[in-house]
Amino acid sequence: MPTIVALHELTNEQKQKIRDAAPDYEFINGKYKELPSGTVAKADIVLGWSSAVREEALGGDSRVRWIQVWSAGVDKMPLHELQAKDIVLTNASGVHSIPITEQIFSMLLAYTRNLHHAIRQQTKKNWDKSGTFHELAGKTTVIVGVGQIGSNTAKVAKAFGMRTVGVRRSGKPDPNIDVMYKVDDLDQALAEGDFIINILPLTDETKGLYNAGRFEAMKDGAFFVNMGRGPSVDTDALLDALESGKLVGAGLDVYEQEPLPSDHPLWEMENVIMTPHTAGDTVHYTDRVIDIFIENLEAYRQGKPLPRNVIDYEKSY
Repeated sequence: MPTIVALHELTNEQKQKIRDAAPDYEFINGKYKELPSGTVAKADIVLGWSSAVREEALGGDSRVRWIQVWSAGVDKMPLHELQAKDIVLTNASGVHSIPITEQIFSMLLAYTRNLHHAIRQQTKKNWDKSGTFHELAGKTTVIVGVGQIGSNTAKVAKAFGMRTVGVRRSGKPDPNIDVMYKVDDLDQALAEGDFIINILPLTDETKGLYNAGRFEAMKDGAFFVNMGRGPSVDTDALLDALESGKLVGAGLDVYEQEPLPSDHPLWEMENVIMTPHTAGDTVHYTDRVIDIFIENLEAYRQGKPLPRNVIDYEKSY
């Protein structure tokens, strides 16, 4: 009997949804270290991943054919080995669209309405009405990496009365984007933005993408938001842009080094709003991953190509 092994904690309802979708499969659920040795190697499908699973899943006697991971990013996965083993890899793209969009706008609104300053004064019980209060309406936001999250972010931006500029590899239009650029024209796009929002995955091409030259290409006084991956930004170049006033501020959820060291200068910067890589977190996360998985599972059982979130090993996303 073919086998599905799920490595994340699931509710009884979530387990039953998988069993109902694949009644002809054995279903096993448990943390990797609590499962009998060899359980993963005997699985046809693995739902979840950790570094501890690697040796067993990629071993010579492994029969794993498909892995569904819990994250959208796969930059920490052994992509070359998975490709060599002809294992299909799917991610959780689409799960994060709502929470990350809301996190982006929480940062944009916190900055424009000076909430980050108010919260700091609240902790001191200090009635301080100083600061500059801006508006999103009429401003231009540049969204670098227009996938599901970027398109949803643009849709919300339009509701706020913003002009939307997008950047994506293909340059393919999006109904929520006013002007779309290809990645080759990134600097031109950056020059238009009052707000720059990075949602790119981490690949060889995007590592260190935001260097001193890129920050120089941005409009003076732009606000930079990073919801993609920390290593896509040269942190020293970001600090220089913030300290010089080239950037008026930044909203950061991801960092080159995580956790961010306690002595890092970003902690002390009044014009920086930070969260500890929580933008994609939501109480609905697991339910949404299971929905993606089951849709793919139905196709897999019929011998059809998986319809959602299959990783292109050549592109690394």
